[in-house]
Amino acid sequence: MHNEETTGFSTRSVHHGRGFGGSTGAVMPPVYLTSTFESGNPDGFDYTRSGNPNFRLLQESLAALEGARFATCFASGVSAITAVVSTLKSGDVVLAEENVYGCTYRLFDKVFAKFGLRVEYRDLSVAAHWEEIRRLRPALVWLESPTNPLLKVLDIAGISKAAAEVGAPVLVDNTFASPYLQRPLELGATLSLASTTKYVNGHSDCLGGIVASNDPTWQDRMIFAQKALGLQPSPFDAWLTTRGLRTLALRMERHCANAMELARWLETRPGVRMVRYPFLPSHPQYELARRQMKAGSGLIIAELECSSDAALDFCRRLKLFTLAESLGGVESLICHPPTMTHTSVPPEVRRRVGIGDGLLRFSVGIEDLEDLRADIEQALRATLK
Repeated sequence: MHNEETTGFSTRSVHHGRGFGGSTGAVMPPVYLTSTFESGNPDGFDYTRSGNPNFRLLQESLAALEGARFATCFASGVSAITAVVSTLKSGDVVLAEENVYGCTYRLFDKVFAKFGLRVEYRDLSVAAHWEEIRRLRPALVWLESPTNPLLKVLDIAGISKAAAEVGAPVLVDNTFASPYLQRPLELGATLSLASTTKYVNGHSDCLGGIVASNDPTWQDRMIFAQKALGLQPSPFDAWLTTRGLRTLALRMERHCANAMELARWLETRPGVRMVRYPFLPSHPQYELARRQMKAGSGLIIAELECSSDAALDFCRRLKLFTLAESLGGVESLICHPPTMTHTSVPPEVRRRVGIGDGLLRFSVGIEDLEDLRADIEQALRATLK
């Protein structure tokens, strides 16, 4: 291998994750569809729940892309969240950004609250609220940036510095940015978590999650959770993710270019009350986004001047944007967060953080820009006539 510090992102994407060629000289590794390994093998494998060549290759690849010493792969993004939160104990406090993924909120509220974990939510895009880190001295600070679905951009370096003063670890859910656009560990975070189902894999054909860190203690905890809680992915899903990440840079460049142009155009359309995209000058954290991210990613939110039913009608009129909850694939998707990704969040909480009835989340794919724009235009005209 070339020195990781002197090779570029795309080179690392292509050349990591190609081990275990054995005597065949296979350029791409096979899928190791085995539950069990012979005891005493030189690579140290014993049982796939506690390790598999496909896991190891994916973990090495993602550690290289995250700029991390360690990475551990999981069955899904939610599995990765579970692995981290399972390290906490009854009575611990988590300080979380108030706008988080709906399934993260549900896990905290419906599962871990039963075991005595307390979660305090604050708008951490406001620097004055970082004082809560010093006051609460949380066991963990939980961030997303950009957030789901409102695309708030948080100052990872600033929050990490404030947390370090009281010894609080910081986790950043980096799903919306991917390591191509943002590397939280380099900004001071303790843990970088992502649903690799999304941009890292990029093809909407498997589930996965990752937690990356430079801390050996956290790495030990993640390996323990992967094995003891049975949170490991399938070897085939790990193989698919390793294959997908080889084109991450190319895909992200097209996602970002398409989304930037669509966001600019959407701001000019009648009936569109609000558009948010990190690299639009109108975004509240635009300057921070330009400092912290390489580009704005492939997600746009827009709020239409209409009811929830009309917003869903708009979604169903689209031809190239499939109405679906996920994101980050090569194909374009549309989501209505109030009735989809964030339906588990109480309505009063949704309204308080800014998730209105007409809010839409566009996951912009890599199709031809003019076709995507024409598709949105025809749906807007039919819905908001």
